[in-house]
Amino acid sequence: MSGRTPEERAAYRAFVKAHHPDRGGDPDAFVAGIQELKASPPPTTDPPVVVVRRPRGVRRIAVQVNKWWRRRRRTRVV
Repeated sequence: MSGRTPEERAAYRAFVKAHHPDRGGDPDAFVAGIQELKASPPPTTDPPVVVVRRPRGVRRIAVQVNKWWRRRRRTRVV
C-alpha cells in the first residue's frame, strides 16, 4: 500500500479494523475486500529524479578551463 495517498491508507486501515477476522469479522468478506482494494489502479508516479553532479575544487576548475579551451579553439580564426 505504499505510494498511496493518506486518504487511501486511512480507508484501507479502517476497512481492516472493521472486517479483520481476529476482531470478529467475516474471513471471506475480509479476503474479498482486500483483493478489491489491491486491485485498484496503482497511483500515478512522478517523473524520475535527475541528479546533476557538479564537480568541486580542482576538478571544477579543470572542467571550466576545458570548456573555455574548447570554446576558444572553436571560435579562433586562423
